[in-house]
Amino acid sequence: MSERPRGKRPGPRGTGEPDATGDPADLAGLLVRVARGDQEAFEEVYARLSGPVYGLVLRILRDTAQAEEVAQDVLVELWRTASRYEPSRGSATSWAMTLAHRRAVDRVRAVQAGRDREERAAAPEPEYDQVSEQAEIRLEHQQVRRCLSGLTDVQRESITLAYYGGYSYREVAELLGVGLAAIKTRMRDGLIRLRDCMGVR
Repeated sequence: MSERPRGKRPGPRGTGEPDATGDPADLAGLLVRVARGDQEAFEEVYARLSGPVYGLVLRILRDTAQAEEVAQDVLVELWRTASRYEPSRGSATSWAMTLAHRRAVDRVRAVQAGRDREERAAAPEPEYDQVSEQAEIRLEHQQVRRCLSGLTDVQRESITLAYYGGYSYREVAELLGVGLAAIKTRMRDGLIRLRDCMGVR
């Protein structure tokens, strides 16, 4: 599907009535139709997911202009990659939110990288202690990513939405289509595994 879909400006919108999995009704089925190039199905997916996608991106970027741009990119990516969605690996909403989180974090990193380049160009050579501290921070971030990859999909998605997206337990449960008690349990178990993986007491 090479044609770029016609989408409205992303922003807070309703997500439809949830089905038994917690997804808006028949969202997975709509994605199957989108994978076949169905424009009407994409417009329905857009109407249901543009609000949650924009909300997550805005929480991470804290800039409405950038959030609108990134959310639009995410929705275009949904159009182009709908065939890659695998229901066995999680809900359609969870898949979309994972794409949104990845895009938003990529934008944060790109913006920060640009700022870092500007600062390096304007600043004198850092002292040894500063270089050492920066190296330690970089290694710590790599360790966090490695430890997150060792969690289950639900644990990783729950922790990502809660700690990077700023969602409450109840909101995470609704987005992932999992019961509130189960989300709390899986997040607790996931945090314990993260702590053990990182050697934090």
